Amino acid sequence: MVGFLRAFAAASAVPAVAAAAYALSSSSAPSTSKLRFPLPASFLSAAASTSSTSGRAPNAVPPMAAAAAAATADLSAPDKTEFMVDMKCEGCVTAVKNKLQTLEGIRNIEVDLPNQVVRVLGDLPVKTMLDALHQTGRDARLIGQGNPNDFLVSAAVAEFKGPVVFGVVRLAQVNMDLARVEATFSGLSPGKHGWSINEFGDLTRGAESTGKVYNPPGYVSDKALGDLGTLEAGENGEAQFSGSKEKLRVVDLIGRSIALYATDDRSDPGIAAAVIARSAGVGENYKKLCTCDGVTIWESS
Repeated sequence: MVGFLRAFAAASAVPAVAAAAYALSSSSAPSTSKLRFPLPASFLSAAASTSSTSGRAPNAVPPMAAAAAAATADLSAPDKTEFMVDMKCEGCVTAVKNKLQTLEGIRNIEVDLPNQVVRVLGDLPVKTMLDALHQTGRDARLIGQGNPNDFLVSAAVAEFKGPVVFGVVRLAQVNMDLARVEATFSGLSPGKHGWSINEFGDLTRGAESTGKVYNPPGYVSDKALGDLGTLEAGENGEAQFSGSKEKLRVVDLIGRSIALYATDDRSDPGIAAAVIARSAGVGENYKKLCTCDGVTIWESS
């Protein structure tokens, strides 16, 4: 009986040792770190048998390696982008989906009709998607892009509430080195107007008390980081902007201001300013924000 038990134990140990040897030889570690020792032919045949009975081919990728590859693939996952779109019925939803589906690079589209929000998963530039939405005949504005869990603050907003200039500026963090800037204004005099992110949110004297153009320590360029260039207002006094700004971090802008000027070189004291406040970003709560003419610009908090 004792002899039988010893024989049974020895036979059971063969597949286990062989499996361990196979796992070591299949490791993704460098070859210099592999454990090497001579294996009897019976062990090698047992290893092949164990691999076969486990349902994995001898050259198959081990589960741990497959998981690591999947994790690496996630690093290049497409961005989620959210838009506020003027939709009123299921027909609007169908039109929006059909248009976006014609764009190469779109992975998935979700539409939240009650909140008038369109969520797109894909690798396309924001402008390409916005242009497609506008081609459906509907007003559309960017809410945010990226993964809000990656940033302390993913979006911010500045509201210009008159009495002359009205508008909204939206800032959305795309990644740690890039932010989207979207703006809509009304009540401007026709022509070019300078605008910028300024140091302070002090509006006691309007734009004049907001300080210099924001420029963080260590940023070296011929223009300050907060210099947003110029806006051109049409004969109707309206101006829009959609673009991106490298090295701009939304979290550093909260409590500062955006100022508008009468001239394109900002040589005047300024005609309007608004404080930058934290806003709802991708996947966060939505609250309607409207200009004086009642047109929904986007959802914000």
